[in-house]
Formats: sequence, structure tokens, C-alpha cells
Amino acid sequence: MTETPSPQPDSANPPATRTLVNRIVIRASMQDVWDELTTPGQPMPFFFNSVLHTPGHDGLDVGVPMRMRTQDEKYTAVVGEIVEFDPPRRYVTTFRFTQLDDPWCKVVYELKEVDDGTEFTLTVDELPTGTKTEKWMSQGADYILKTLKAVAEDEPLPFKSKFILCMCKLTAWMTPKRCRSEHWA
Repeated sequence: MTETPSPQPDSANPPATRTLVNRIVIRASMQDVWDELTTPGQPMPFFFNSVLHTPGHDGLDVGVPMRMRTQDEKYTAVVGEIVEFDPPRRYVTTFRFTQLDDPWCKVVYELKEVDDGTEFTLTVDELPTGTKTEKWMSQGADYILKTLKAVAEDEPLPFKSKFILCMCKLTAWMTPKRCRSEHWA
């Protein structure tokens, strides 16, 4: 069960979609925030301790597949392909949860220098409405922004972030077999 990371839209029956935009100012340099978002091989608390992988590639660039995996690499939670890469300003990927059969969407990470540091915008575009992906992305956006802010500002994680990370660890044994990394090369 190997999946292709590129969206294959059904042009006859396109799904209804919406755009979800979330923004926060982080008291850190654009480069520091960028490095937190784009460094493969390290647990990212703001992405539920997933580790960014680029199978078969040494780094991030347009056309490169990306995978968000568990620290032990046993499971893959998210698959996609990098469609834009403009360091340290913009990073866009296609996106799909391996646990779901929902249509693909795009995730856009944008950084802009502001007086107080870096304005970070997380946009989910082409988000299929009425899906679990929409629900999960809507619920997770606030967590991602607040946790990234704490990490980039070298502050303690908010209690909610610590709780969610603890729950992720405690429930990892319930991850569906379809999410095993061998299925998502």
C-alpha cells in the first residue's frame, strides 16, 4: 500500500473546500522560526512530536516528498510533497493524514518580519469541508501556533501542549496499522 504524495483531484466531482488561516507573532528571528519548522530528523513538539523526513533526499526542496513520522520511525502520520520552498519566508506542502481517506489539502507556512519578531501564518488551503481532516486541522491549529511560539521563544510549553504530548505518547499503541511507515515510503 504505497501512496503517491501528489493530489489527484476528481475534476468531475471536486470536493467542497475552505481556507483556514491562523496567525501569531513570535518573539524570535525569522531564521530561528524557519529552522524550527524545517529541520528534518528532530522531534517537533508543535507537530505532536513528529519528525520531518524527506525519503530519498538530503533536504527540503520543491518536488521532494515529506513525511511526518514518529521518533522511532515506525509510524507515519502525514504524507505530502513540497510544492513551494522559499527560505526563510514560505514553505508549502500537499498534505494528507495517513489514517484518513480524506482528499488532499495544502498547508502553507509563511513568515514575515515584524517589529516584535516574526509573524507566523499557518494556512490550510483546499481543506475539504465536512471531513475529519477539516476537524483535526481546525482543532490543531491553535495548538501548533502556541507550541511553536513557546519552542521558538525558548519558553516552557503551555500546560495544554504538555498534556496533549503526554496523551499522544500514552495512546501511541492505538495507532492503526495502515499508518506504519513501510506503507508510506
